[in-house]
Amino acid sequence: MLARASLVAVRLLRSILIFKIGLYAGLAAAAALMKRSLASRGDEESDEVALVAIFDGVKLQSRARGFKGGSMLAWYGGIEVDLTEAELAPGAHLNLTALFGGIAIRIPAGWRVESTAKALAGGVAVKTRDAEGPDAPTITIEGLAALGGIAIGAKTPEPAPTP
Repeated sequence: MLARASLVAVRLLRSILIFKIGLYAGLAAAAALMKRSLASRGDEESDEVALVAIFDGVKLQSRARGFKGGSMLAWYGGIEVDLTEAELAPGAHLNLTALFGGIAIRIPAGWRVESTAKALAGGVAVKTRDAEGPDAPTITIEGLAALGGIAIGAKTPEPAPTP
């Protein structure tokens, strides 16, 4: 009787393992196909961006004079965006998706962030310094981090060098 229960347990575990391997292989194949059809749009002067990092990384230092936002997709990859030199347009909005990847966005200390980003077996961290009053520039963040991460934070001042 015990041997039969052990055999059933081993078969169940084997079935689950095969399912998980198939699922991950399918996700990787889908990401590889998407990489061929999606390309990043936007550069350091662009007011709107559509960044895609699938199996690689994207790094952007924005100097936009009226940054409106856009979208970012990190699928088995990473995106790093520095907005500290950008000027924010009214109604700026970013839609972020991190699937088995990560997105890191650095913002100036005076900006306010309104985030509704959610995490599913991943993480979302929004760490800003105090915004400068009710009229502070505001960026709205929506998104999902599934088995990945999204981090948004203000640039901390560099410590003064010690003599």
